[in-house]
Amino acid sequence: MSSHETVKAAVRGLGVETASWAYANSGTRFKVFPQPGVPRDPYEKIDDAAQVHRFTGAAPSVALHIPWDKVDDYDALARHASARGVRLGTINANVFQDEDYRLGSVTNPDPAVRRKAVDHLLECIDIMDATGSRDLKLWFADGTNYPGQDSIRARQDRLAEALDETYRRLGDQQRILLEYKLFEPSFYTTDVPDWGTSYAHCLRLGERAQVVIDTGHHAPGTNIEFIVAFLLRERKLGGFDFNSRFYADDDLMVGAADPFQLFRIMHEIVAAGAHAPEHGIAFMLDQCHNIEPKIPAVIRSVMNVQEATAKALLVDADALATAQRDGDVLGANAVLMDAFNTDVRPLLAEMRQEQGLDPDPMAAYQRSGYFDTIRAERVGGVQAGWGA
Repeated sequence: MSSHETVKAAVRGLGVETASWAYANSGTRFKVFPQPGVPRDPYEKIDDAAQVHRFTGAAPSVALHIPWDKVDDYDALARHASARGVRLGTINANVFQDEDYRLGSVTNPDPAVRRKAVDHLLECIDIMDATGSRDLKLWFADGTNYPGQDSIRARQDRLAEALDETYRRLGDQQRILLEYKLFEPSFYTTDVPDWGTSYAHCLRLGERAQVVIDTGHHAPGTNIEFIVAFLLRERKLGGFDFNSRFYADDDLMVGAADPFQLFRIMHEIVAAGAHAPEHGIAFMLDQCHNIEPKIPAVIRSVMNVQEATAKALLVDADALATAQRDGDVLGANAVLMDAFNTDVRPLLAEMRQEQGLDPDPMAAYQRSGYFDTIRAERVGGVQAGWGA
């Protein structure tokens, strides 16, 4: 098999999960800008996600957010997804939008609030049982705004206690993916602020607890590919939330700000063979499309991940290893730059044609008329958005 055939085969096997909330209305803390045709319920979100998979062939699953995507019959929702050619994926818990969580959820000083938060996490596992989902993703907005507001150490104790109870409830094939974030909405301390904190809790919990990296959740200048390499070495990298950032957690289209960073991340993943589905990494787009059309933005994001992965697969591993062994600094860097500067778009267009897809997913979606249909049909009701 030629190198190009190897690249195409590997990219064909890469699945990128899309998030239900990416298809809903979103915005900034100042304004949410509604768009026509936005879904009004989880069923319509899945319909939109299915369009991304239809045109890219690379987005086979949809992440749900509870309670935003709560329904009475999850079996019916799963059947709906299957009929549209996708499946239900990661279940994301929400313990940050209830009034009771003003001072935190699982780390709140009030034991009644902590009980409420943990009960929600356990409810999410019940939903996983119903949907067949493997992963429970946990992100906690918990933290403090002022020195002395609460005991930093006590909050870690409360966090550990909540994670312990949640972990014990998991089924044999289920995992916890613990996310971290440097800051926001708390500004003095965040209870899970970095990969080290997440790693320490996951290490203590056991093999079915792993770290999830959100590319927008780091301090400026953080070397994310180092974190990737370290966690891969420790078998503790469970998932990726792809987006792009200029300043902080911008949630823009992945690769929009720094495509070279995305390439460097994917190089570490490819070098470890972790791009293969059997490795178990959950690749997901965690993005909010506030001003751009939502479905095309998700399609473009999937294509950006495919392009970065294809370039990473083109790195001449033998030449790179030789240059590294010989201490050839410039030669080693040149090997990476040669792969990054390769235009892989013709190769991926060829791959899509071989899959029976249109070589240009963006143009194919625009020609499909799907947006005109949903704009006309989704009139009345309440558009989905943050908190719905």
